[in-house]
Amino acid sequence: MRNDALITKPHYAILDGLRGVASVLVIAFHLFEAHSTNHFDQILNHGYLAVDFFFMLSGFVIGYAYDDRWKKMSVTDFFKIRLVRLQPLVVLGMVIGAICFYFQDSVMWPGIHNVPVWKMLLIMLIGMTLIPLPVSMDIRGWQEMHPLNGPGWSLFFEYVANILYAIVVRRFSKFMLFVLALVSGAALVHLAVNSKSGDIIGGWSLDPEQLRIGFTRVMYPFFTGLLLYKIVRLRFIGNGFFWSSLLLLIVLCMPRVGGQAGLWKNGLYDSLSVILVFPLVVYIGACGQVKGRVENSICKFLGEISYPLYISHYPINYIYTGWVSDHHPGLSTAFPVAAICFVSSIALAYASLKLFDEPVRKWLKKKVLV
Repeated sequence: MRNDALITKPHYAILDGLRGVASVLVIAFHLFEAHSTNHFDQILNHGYLAVDFFFMLSGFVIGYAYDDRWKKMSVTDFFKIRLVRLQPLVVLGMVIGAICFYFQDSVMWPGIHNVPVWKMLLIMLIGMTLIPLPVSMDIRGWQEMHPLNGPGWSLFFEYVANILYAIVVRRFSKFMLFVLALVSGAALVHLAVNSKSGDIIGGWSLDPEQLRIGFTRVMYPFFTGLLLYKIVRLRFIGNGFFWSSLLLLIVLCMPRVGGQAGLWKNGLYDSLSVILVFPLVVYIGACGQVKGRVENSICKFLGEISYPLYISHYPINYIYTGWVSDHHPGLSTAFPVAAICFVSSIALAYASLKLFDEPVRKWLKKKVLV
């Protein structure tokens, strides 16, 4: 690969920060989820939409980073670059999941202690490839395609979107990309308002319904993010990090919309948040500039830990969820333990970044990207 295909562009600092804000909210959402009894009493109710926001950010950044490089870069080159960027932490996330697995034995997952070590290790090795596992190979009980580290499902669909972009969609005109976004948006609305749970939660199982949810959740935000990069003219917006973060927080923290008799209302909220609000958040973030050394440091730190935080935190959350299911503590009683899990997740993410991800990627760039 020629060296000019490897030159990285300056980051959108605020978009990096927004990714970190969303990742931190995902941790809090999952910790609170352990105390919920259903979708209606979940605290930080719409935290699951952070995944859809990640997809949109990814589409925008992929367009910015690679759209003008295809004369100097092959499809194979692109895949190598993306694998070097994403795959090391996928591998580490599965190792962390394996280390934590037997500590998650609880009334929530009563079969964990019966899982032989060889089978758990086999699941770990397959998980390192992100090849989705069928329900028949589930070792936890949640029918996840990656039972040692649940968030691996979204990385699987991220890879699918990257493959579609590199092979087909990068050749689309703006009009064709608009049509793709329009059709994908219609599919997202249809899924959301007709959902039996009144939301777009799902995508983590290898069965037809869950695959439909996963593909529907990735198609609109990823390719709309790409379209947004291609068509918008950026204009300076003051306090961009503050306003975009505030808007993102409002969307993800919004209480449940509608009740049991009006499930479609929450589905409509989900779909419109992804279709209308998330592009606005990305636009504001892309138009803004960091103000001063403090804001720049915050965005830089949040951006650096965002991916390792997302891909490494869930094994700790499994342990916490198992503990809650065994002891049934109230929120006030559980708060110190939840706080320890929260801080531990951030510390683990930072350690994963500095001690593993950055050194491994540096080595891989020398060995693979030549």
